[in-house]
Amino acid sequence: MPPTLYRDTNYSLTHLIEEIRHGEIALPDIQRPFVWSSAKVRDLFDSMYRGYPIGTLLFWETGADTSTRQVGGGEHDRVAKQLIVDGQQRLTSLFAVLTGQRVLTKSFENRQIQIAFRPSDETFEVADAAIRRDPEFIPDITELWKDRYRATVRAFLARLAENRGEEMPEDEEEDLEGRIDRVRDLRDFRFQVIQLNANADEEQVAEIFVRINSEGVQLNQADFILTLMSVHWEKGRRELERFSRDAVDPSVQGPSPKNTFIDPSPDQLLRAGVGLAFRRARLQHVYSLLRGKDLNTGEVSSARRDEQFERLRLAQDEVLDLTNWHEYLKCLTLAGFRGRRMITSDTALIYCYVIWLIGRRDFGLSVSTLQTVMARWFFMAHTTGRYTGSSETALEADLGRINSLEPNNPEAFCAELDRQIKANFTNDYWEVSLPARLDSSSAKSPALCAYWAALNVLDAELLFSNLKMRDMLKPGESAPRSVERHHLFPRAHLNAKGVTETRQVNAIANMAFLDWPDNSDIGADDPMEYWPTMSSRLNPDQRQRQIHWHALPVGWEQLDYSDFLEKRRVLMARATRNGFERLWDGQSDDHSSSTVVDLIAAGESQTVEFKSTARFNLHTGQPDKRMEHVIAKTVCGFLNAEGGKLLIGVDDDANVIGLGDDMRTLGSKGNSDGYELFLRQLLDNTLSAPTAATVRIQFEPYANSNVCVVTAAASAKPVFTKATEGGGPPSEFWVRIGNATKQLHGDDMIEYQADHWG
Repeated sequence: MPPTLYRDTNYSLTHLIEEIRHGEIALPDIQRPFVWSSAKVRDLFDSMYRGYPIGTLLFWETGADTSTRQVGGGEHDRVAKQLIVDGQQRLTSLFAVLTGQRVLTKSFENRQIQIAFRPSDETFEVADAAIRRDPEFIPDITELWKDRYRATVRAFLARLAENRGEEMPEDEEEDLEGRIDRVRDLRDFRFQVIQLNANADEEQVAEIFVRINSEGVQLNQADFILTLMSVHWEKGRRELERFSRDAVDPSVQGPSPKNTFIDPSPDQLLRAGVGLAFRRARLQHVYSLLRGKDLNTGEVSSARRDEQFERLRLAQDEVLDLTNWHEYLKCLTLAGFRGRRMITSDTALIYCYVIWLIGRRDFGLSVSTLQTVMARWFFMAHTTGRYTGSSETALEADLGRINSLEPNNPEAFCAELDRQIKANFTNDYWEVSLPARLDSSSAKSPALCAYWAALNVLDAELLFSNLKMRDMLKPGESAPRSVERHHLFPRAHLNAKGVTETRQVNAIANMAFLDWPDNSDIGADDPMEYWPTMSSRLNPDQRQRQIHWHALPVGWEQLDYSDFLEKRRVLMARATRNGFERLWDGQSDDHSSSTVVDLIAAGESQTVEFKSTARFNLHTGQPDKRMEHVIAKTVCGFLNAEGGKLLIGVDDDANVIGLGDDMRTLGSKGNSDGYELFLRQLLDNTLSAPTAATVRIQFEPYANSNVCVVTAAASAKPVFTKATEGGGPPSEFWVRIGNATKQLHGDDMIEYQADHWG
């Protein structure tokens, strides 16, 4: 029988408050700041008053040897024996009301919780101005736990009698006093407590928490690391909270983290510090490192713990440095992004900050050099969704490549980032994948935001206007009708033509930014009617520029609607590419061409995969259908994500082994034509969609061998592949996530399809 990790006990509320007050029980904040509404606090007191159960508390004995922060936010010298794992919101509520101390809200504001009690009908309410004036209420029950309790009760009864204009009957007065006494006696309310012993590790604590927590809340690794900071480095934890608070607090004057892109949270900033300090994105091992644990021997050392916290401290100083923070955010502005409306992934913003900090601190790059290379990197990472899905995996791979570079070599750092950019932004990406990603109606599409960013870089004007896109897209514009996205083919016009599906009407390719008066002038007109009139306002050069910037096909107003959408998506992708290429800062080489040498050097990623063979099993020495299924599912994964390149003839260690083994299995057709025919038939027979328009097959020489490059564009709809065994129609749904191809099922598949295709 496994050893028991816990024991059951119970505590009175008074005992819990005193233990918290004196630092015996510490508040680790592993469930974020106080988030309950005052109404929920009222309901908690009402349940206790009526004798209802209010749930079990979960504590964890940690063996901590330093003091921690109290629930009320103070400091205490005594060592905390236990941390609160489950029950933080309840205990924070009770502590705040019984002691009168303020709580920190999730928006980092300090406020006092005031709960009122009406003895006449035993009702609890959240105190407001009307209740404070009402003599039927004790407006703040906090007064009932202060030294002058009896004086408070007498004052309430006297005020009530005065309001009634008559003396209160003795039996009613006793009844009211008894009810008030019941509220005061809540200090003796008994709580059931489960105490986990110090032998329980963080994974066990998280699992126990999930199993007993009725609200389905899950603890993550960042929660536990923030807990450790509360125990061992309270100052560092407070610095993260202060930075986050100052980023949103309008009362903060002078230099602050406020910006137009993100309101950073403590756990996001923690991830940036961990990435810089330990070159890790996955936090599963960082908790053990910060405990001072040797990952090889399992031995825990306080000296090792102090050393690791010192590394984190130094890194966090860089993360929270306001100069670093704002200089990094200038990279986003340089890349054409103007505010949070254009940011679809906060994770991408934070992870790119990690890479910026590494370039600045460890490779000694100047701010100006970092601006250009990181503008390109952010544009690529945000547009391709590099840090969505398995974001930690993707960042770990990027950090691993950076770690392999020669130390203090800024040229190598920039070259590696640019190599990765070219490996992702290939000609096929611009010409096939990006137009497919623009086949959506989502206003939060990364592809659409990339197009907007490119127009800002190109200094483009609004359609039919002299106003600049970059000026109108910046946040803070308060005019109620300043700039609008308008339907080029108006809704009423399309409805009259029988096009009524919302996704089609609101397609990205049917929308353009206009100044509001122009939008009003167009109304519901047929584009063949408004285009000649509106475009005649522009001089010929301006007209041509705007046709290019706003991706209008030749004779677009006369096109069938579906043809218009298809042609405009291609032109929007082309304009996006033109804008991005401005970020190369005058460099003249072909920035979007990526050779096999570049792809192999860059390694496997979200858009690159290596396979030794497509038919031949190197272990058995025989042709194997399972090898073919691996090829099919990899291409399927690229089609269902952002597209990508599959290199056949390259092993997992990036060694080129060529196509010889596969070719021999084809007999007389063992040549490039026969191999391409085999691959094409394999894909067409196993995938649910034809691949002629979305998959290209090429052969590239490398040293004395050939590599087959299978280029898949992002598909405009979900693609399925057949299972290895059993036959039947294609039913497996594969997706490229990070540098792995994963199969999704059930709700995960449905959710992904809804997010990806809209």
